[in-house]
Amino acid sequence: MPKSLIKLLTAALLIIGFSAQALEIEDLGDGLYRFIDDRHRSVFLITPQGAIVTDPLNKKAATWLNEQIKTRFNVPVKYVIYSHNHSDHIYGAEAFKSPHTTFVAHTLSAQDIKNTQMKTVTPDLTFDDELVLTLGDSSVKLNYHGPNDGRGSVSMLFEKQKTLFVVDWILIGRMPWQKLWSYDIQGMINSTKAVLNYDFDTFVGGHADIGNKADVKHYLSYIEQLYSQVTAGALAGKTLDEIKQNIQLDEFKDFRQYEAWLPLNIEGVYERLMEESGMGWRSDL
Repeated sequence: MPKSLIKLLTAALLIIGFSAQALEIEDLGDGLYRFIDDRHRSVFLITPQGAIVTDPLNKKAATWLNEQIKTRFNVPVKYVIYSHNHSDHIYGAEAFKSPHTTFVAHTLSAQDIKNTQMKTVTPDLTFDDELVLTLGDSSVKLNYHGPNDGRGSVSMLFEKQKTLFVVDWILIGRMPWQKLWSYDIQGMINSTKAVLNYDFDTFVGGHADIGNKADVKHYLSYIEQLYSQVTAGALAGKTLDEIKQNIQLDEFKDFRQYEAWLPLNIEGVYERLMEESGMGWRSDL
């Protein structure tokens, strides 16, 4: 066999091996599990009556997880819940499609899935404010807290397990994504304050690390201070570059990507203040 072909085959096997290793299941206790696909995370609940699966992530991940649920747990998937409308979290749902599976999403998310012709399963069950799904002695409470990230993004509280699952608008151990694309900054703050009233011990996000209520409070503090300081700079007539130079958020240096993404976070907040809050055309500024 030619050496060039051997190298290609070896590289392909390494890629396959890495991809397989990137798919993981982590036991959170009381029938709840975290599903990891590289940078993305979701959770699923196993009961004798069936499984509740949250974000399928993508076709490859969903196909693998569906097979794991069949072979390891031998229960049907009763519900698949979409956290919101972004494709990197809710594609691949067709892997779970069956007569006994109900697909669930917030009304706004379902509308966007339909309007933009997303290549995923259209939700069967939608809700506006709150929905509780129960299997056996476990339940998950879904709540919409208003705009925060994307359309129809909801919190998911697994009540018996005291575990809260939120995608994108709360992160543990990492900075929010670059320029905060698709975020409603004040909405993130409002939503995070709302879920802090819930009874939970464990927090799981759609990205980054597992944490607890104190970690969620720490993340909220970052968003609040970031928003407040950028707003104060804009009200003082400072340019974006001046705001970037003056902001002090060193207490959050423990967040991964702090140095690289802090200037981008500042820029993202500034752009939303100029555009969505209308500060860019206010006559008094």
